[in-house]
Amino acid sequence: MTTSRSEARAPFRSLLVANRGEIACRVIRSARAMGIETIAIHSEADRDAVHVAMADRAVEIGPAPAAQSYIDMERVLRAIEDTGAEAVHPGYGFLSENPKFARALAKRGVVFVGPPAGAIDKMGDKIASKKIAAEAGVSTVPGHMGLIEDAEEAVKIAREIGYPVMIKASAGGGGKGMRIAHDDDQAREGFEASKREAASSFGDDRIFIEKFVVGPRHIEIQVLADRHGNCVYLGERECSIQRRNQKVVEEAPSPFLDEATRTAMGEQACALARAVGYESAGTVEFIVDAERNFYFLEMNTRLQVEHPVTELITGIDLVEQMIRVAAQEPLPFAQQDIKLNGWAIESRLYAEDPYRGFLPSIGRLTRYRPPQEFVSDAEVVRNDTGVAEGGEISMHYDPMIAKLCTWAPDRARAIDAMERALDGFELEGIGHNLPFLSAVMAHPKFRSGDIHTGFIAEEWPEGFDGVALPGETLRRIAAACATLQRIEEIRRARISGRIDHHERRVGKAFVVQVAGESHAVTLKAGTGATDVRFEDGTVMRVEGDWRPGMRLARLVIDGVPTVLKVAPRIAGFRLRHRGADLDVKVWTARQAELAALMPEKQGADTSKLLLCPMPGVVVHVDVVEGQEVEEGQPLCTVEAMKMENVLRAERKLRVAKLHAAAGDSLSVDQTIMEFE
Repeated sequence: MTTSRSEARAPFRSLLVANRGEIACRVIRSARAMGIETIAIHSEADRDAVHVAMADRAVEIGPAPAAQSYIDMERVLRAIEDTGAEAVHPGYGFLSENPKFARALAKRGVVFVGPPAGAIDKMGDKIASKKIAAEAGVSTVPGHMGLIEDAEEAVKIAREIGYPVMIKASAGGGGKGMRIAHDDDQAREGFEASKREAASSFGDDRIFIEKFVVGPRHIEIQVLADRHGNCVYLGERECSIQRRNQKVVEEAPSPFLDEATRTAMGEQACALARAVGYESAGTVEFIVDAERNFYFLEMNTRLQVEHPVTELITGIDLVEQMIRVAAQEPLPFAQQDIKLNGWAIESRLYAEDPYRGFLPSIGRLTRYRPPQEFVSDAEVVRNDTGVAEGGEISMHYDPMIAKLCTWAPDRARAIDAMERALDGFELEGIGHNLPFLSAVMAHPKFRSGDIHTGFIAEEWPEGFDGVALPGETLRRIAAACATLQRIEEIRRARISGRIDHHERRVGKAFVVQVAGESHAVTLKAGTGATDVRFEDGTVMRVEGDWRPGMRLARLVIDGVPTVLKVAPRIAGFRLRHRGADLDVKVWTARQAELAALMPEKQGADTSKLLLCPMPGVVVHVDVVEGQEVEEGQPLCTVEAMKMENVLRAERKLRVAKLHAAAGDSLSVDQTIMEFE
């Protein structure tokens, strides 16, 4: 189902987008398609940002830190007044769920593209929202909804509820200000950390505690309501693939729900929306246990990050509908008109290094080439992004780079499409989670739908260290690399004028070393294809039009379509495929013999140093010089991209010297302290 933008005139003359990055670009696209003039705001750091270039007009509002620009309400209001914007879309985050902002706009006669301030008040406070939900007949999680004064009271409450518990910021969102505690010590530490994060991110340090449901699924309902009493739910989204309460992969619909549960959740979500007089797009989040019992978590009174998957299975442009609802238009459809079509997957591409514990990464995008977006009856690829090649990922903002989405008629084909799209996504210059996303897509439990919110922690308990590809895949990669090496040599021969007549008669021989295995192969090239013969007599045909200098090799290897990220190295290639990062050597037989005699270079010993794992600011140091520390004991806390990261001792040690103090800004691998 689709909604036509040509049926009505533009509901507003101008729309200011009070946000940045991919969501600002997303809103601008829909608004411009509706014939609305778009106005961007930006910080000093975002002068050359994509959303600024996309908008019809742009206004600089302050320095790089969000607190002095995007969430400085007075600066944003001044930009609105100076530009004469008729309406404002807040996106998500920043001021999107600030009722004071909505009221300030109303006072100035500017339309807020979102719910009424009263609904934001009620649902934005997680303590109050649970009480309202219970009164509206919505199933809720057991917990303590009152304010908690200190860590000892938090411990007392946690004991009464029963461990494990979830410690959460009342004004929280995006996984910030949230901790799981399994005992008293974790409750104390989690309370203090959540309180600090909440104050830093939201300016509100109120904390509450609720029962943590073991092995839950995180499933949310998208609602859409207008000012004429109409409210519909647009199916559900499964958001169970999370890390540190931050969503990584989302899909719609959920592979777990049946129609009866979907209907019950949707009706309760709409009942809650009606109870608070909700208008616009909103999301009611639930946790669902193994028996499909569901419990209300919170209501997000804004557009969700993962809204594209709902758009892909319903054909409804949520941003357009938000704008039309804000212009007092009725919804153009009723509940019976909502049909779910096919399956959609969203992978969040983050500037974080999975090989370093998913710690934030900043820097310049030296290469940024997303897969080609397209729409067909069999497949859709969509990439919502707010960056471009040459742009900089800053420590001041959220680490999300893009949201890669795929659609297909069923879940298996949607996952296959996502795997191919990830294979073709080129990103260089910073640490990123593309390899991890590929690993999730290939995981048997994910493909079967057997997932829950602890999936990542359960399947990668020691962290992510790459993917071990199956042996047959490695053989195909060996055949591919031998072929690529031969193409490289042909190019060099043409340049130098060398012709190897012996090779033309008997074929080119190589030894390919990949993932600890050696493969002796012989190549015979034909028209548009190369036959690669292994020592055991098996032959793989490699077809493709790769040329030296191309970063992607799109090949058909032994009948299997394959996309490889290729970077030439001395005597071989760096090859990346399906989450694996491989150093592939391609030698002559004599080179392989000599290489086996070369000693491996040893890395520097850093076992007695605590190095800063990411760029950030030291929040506090928990130890002093001369102090003995135990394994697992907190050493210091570093904040990066609005998230606190506690660095702990890996074993029993004595602190010899401190190199950093609270308030210091550190770079990656800068020494924080030394040990004896």
